[in-house]
This record gives sequence, C-alpha cells and structure tokens, in this order.
Amino acid sequence: MVVKNLNIGLLGHVDSGKTSLAKVLSSISSTASFDKSSQSQQRGITLDLGFSALLIDTPAHIKCQCPEIEQIQITFVDCPGHASLIRTIIGGAQIIDMMILVIDAQKGIQTQTAECIVIGALLKRKLLVVVNKIDMFESEEKKAATLKKLDTKLRKAISSTQFGDSFSIFHVSAVSGEGIQELLEGIKSNLYMPTRNLDEPFLMYVDHCFSIKGQGTICTGTVVQGSVSVNDNIDIPSIKEQRKVKSMQMFRRPVQKASMGDRVGICLTQFNAKSMERGILCQVGYMQLIYAAVIQCNVIEFYKYAIKSKSKFHVSVGHNTIMAHITLFQGTGESPVFNSALEYEYIDELDEDKCKQTTSQTVFCLLEFETPIYATSNSILIASKLDLDVHSTCCRLAFWGNMQWHTNNANYTKEQLSTWKIYKTKEKQGTVQRVASDQEIIVQNLFKKESNRQIYLGKKIQLSTGECGQIESTFGQTSKVKITFRECLKEDTLRLLKEGRANDVIVMLKYKKYVFNKNLGIIQ
Repeated sequence: MVVKNLNIGLLGHVDSGKTSLAKVLSSISSTASFDKSSQSQQRGITLDLGFSALLIDTPAHIKCQCPEIEQIQITFVDCPGHASLIRTIIGGAQIIDMMILVIDAQKGIQTQTAECIVIGALLKRKLLVVVNKIDMFESEEKKAATLKKLDTKLRKAISSTQFGDSFSIFHVSAVSGEGIQELLEGIKSNLYMPTRNLDEPFLMYVDHCFSIKGQGTICTGTVVQGSVSVNDNIDIPSIKEQRKVKSMQMFRRPVQKASMGDRVGICLTQFNAKSMERGILCQVGYMQLIYAAVIQCNVIEFYKYAIKSKSKFHVSVGHNTIMAHITLFQGTGESPVFNSALEYEYIDELDEDKCKQTTSQTVFCLLEFETPIYATSNSILIASKLDLDVHSTCCRLAFWGNMQWHTNNANYTKEQLSTWKIYKTKEKQGTVQRVASDQEIIVQNLFKKESNRQIYLGKKIQLSTGECGQIESTFGQTSKVKITFRECLKEDTLRLLKEGRANDVIVMLKYKKYVFNKNLGIIQ
C-alpha cells in the first residue's frame, strides 16, 4: 500500500487551543504529542513540538493526479505559542507543508498570532485559519456578531501578506466538537502533493532524541530532503560521528525506507542521546560547518526597529538558532544575486525610510555566526531580535533570506572578506589658507595633524564654487596640502579668497574606503 505523508502545523498564540485541536483531529499519537512532558503538564502550556497523525483515504483531487497513492497520513505538528519559544515555532514551521493558524474566538489577533502569520508567509506555506473556542460565548447572537467581525478583521490583516485572500476560515470548538467535521473536510479539500526532492542527499531535522536500553538511540524528526533506508550509514554532524540505521518506524509502524516529508523515528547504533537534543542527520560527508553567509535582506514590514550594521541578531535555520553579527550593503544595480567580485556600498542602518528608498536596489546582509552552523547552501535564514521584551506588542522577526553565499573556511575574514569591495563613502572638508597663484591654493583643516597625508596625494578635490583640482603635495609640517588646478580659478572665487572670505569656499575631498580591506587605500 502506497501511503504519503503531509505535515500540517498548528500555530498560534499561547492558550488558543492548539493542543486540544490536535487531539480531536488525530487518531494516532506519538511519544512526543499532546504535552506528554511532565513540565508541559505542570505549566499547562505546550513547551515543545508535538506530533500526532490522522490516516485518511486519498481525496479524489489528489487521486486523479497520483492514482498510486492509496492513503495519506496527515502529521499534525503542534507548535508552542508562548513568546519565549519563538525559535521552536520557527523550527516547527520549516518542516510543514501547510499551516493551520489557530485563534481564540474571544481574544482575536494577538502578538504571537501576528508572528505566526509572518513566519508562514515568508516560508510560503498554504494557510487555513481556525477560530477556536466558539463554545465560550453566552449566546448565539453574541457568537454570530463576534465571529463576523473577527472574520472581517482577519481577512483584512492577512490579505496584506503573501497569503493574499485565498484562505478559508473555520469556526470550531475543540471541546464540544462543533465545526470539527467541517474543518476535517476543509483540510482534505486543501491537501496537495508538494514537490519532494528525493534525488538530493539525505537530510533530516531531529527534534527529539532518547535511548532505549538494548536497542540503541532513537532520533525522531522530519526528513526534509532525499531519503534514507535501513542499514544506511549516516552522519551525525554535531558529534562528528557516523552510525548505521538499525530500524525505522513511522508512528509505531516499521518501515524500511523514509523520504522527504516523512515523520520518522530512526534507531541508530548506540550513542549518547544527551549529546544531541536537537540537530540533523544527513548523508555521509554532506554537511560542513558554515562560518558566515550572505543573504538578500528581505525586511519584515511589521518589525519597527532600525536594522543596523555591526549589531547582533538571532538567526534561525532549521531547529537551530544562533547569534550573528551583521553587515548590510547594496549593489549599484538591481541584480538580486550576490557576486563577491562586484562593488557594493556599505549601509549603516535600515530604518523604515531607508527600506522605502532601497526598493529599487537589492540589499544584502553578511551574517557572521558566533558559533558555526550546519546548513544547506540554499537554506532560509530568519533573523530575529529575541531579546526584546516578550510582552511587547512589536514583531520580533526582523528580516529573512535564502543563503546566496557561504563559507566553510574558519579563516574567511583574512582569506575571503579581504578581497570584497564593500565600501563606505567618505567626505573630508577643509578651507583655503591662502592663494599661491591662479591655479594653486594652500588648504588647511582638510586633515588632522596625525593623518598620513601621503596616501591622499593625487586625489581629486572639488571646491564648493565648482572647480575641480587635485592634491599635489603636502605643505609644511602640520596638516596643510597644496592643491593645483588645470585651469585658472574662476574670477568670483579668486575675489572671495582675496577679500578675506576664504571660509565661504569649502574644499571637499570625496572618496571610497573598503570595509574589509584596509590595505586597498583610498579609492575615487
């Protein structure tokens, strides 16, 4: 029997009823489902990803496309909703094919509701909206009026995102069962067969790891690329070791092979489960540590703070979140593809106004990781400010992008970045100390006393009156330089200078200075 797995994530604000909804929708539970951990039960909230499933006959619209598929297993990924667990939510969202946004009927859109919408939109997941707890209203009239108003508000808020207006809204009660059958039918009608990269090297995001005495170590997770079979040798990059696959199960059902999209438990020959709470399994030799990466910087419009070069952000890839120092820059053209051989202009910071100004130019971001990460070359990186107040109503997700460049070289700063032509535009200003001739002036205050004036010889300058010249030589022992002009200075300029109004004539030196290569000197 051919059974295909599809992953549906339940996302939303804390206490919106996601776990209760997962229970009523599922017929199969796993070792990590329905808040089974003692800490989750004590606190009454979901603290980790939960997994359960429902096995259905293949809907007719899929059967027409893929007649060989007899059943579909829907794996529900129950994501926590608490603000402090946003990195777990991001990790969960990256393994799903479709997203159910769960909303409390009486509370409506809350802070984490908005963050979940943003995550789903940037990952381009298909969306269903479920308004839960409709049994809590005191009257049918109150319920109808509130739900109608909430539906309008939801459509207005979500339609401005990448989801547009093409999503369905369902009203349910996970407690009484009202609307659940309609939701199940809606889920079935919205199912689709996503593209699966089965020919790519095997890669699996592991979310739980534990040992069973006499059997081995069990890694449970989702295959996000390629496939794996029993007796395959695979890499465990976090401990830099290889292990053989002894056996596999999908929701307690033994299988010989698992492919992209499958939720699977893999039994490996013994290793310490505590050494990898979360991580990845992959084809032998496939993954290498990445020390830095470049992405196209897609700013999330709901993030209301400036994004500054030299600052630090939390960067999430898969189930992993690490700190990274950022450098922003933009090209002179509109190419969305980074090329380390081209010249780029350094950006100090991106605020709302700057984002609007740079819509015609591609902004890139260099991420230098404090701890190197394992990731694929086309991974989506999501940057957040998770140290913002969790009770804030501001979105903490700042920007995102697909990896366009990365390096496995620990010494990349000296060996790679030093060749990049990312520059800052600089300007120095000075005044005329005296006129030596119609084509020569002595300038002061253009440089500080301690500056090395020699490196500026031959560089072009411009007067505020329009004439262009160049720095001919240093003058005296302090900070003065001699400026020469090919043509005579304008009569009006000479008159100003000779009348003692030299402060009215500004001498300007504009140049580029490369950020990562100080030895390239001054460029004009």
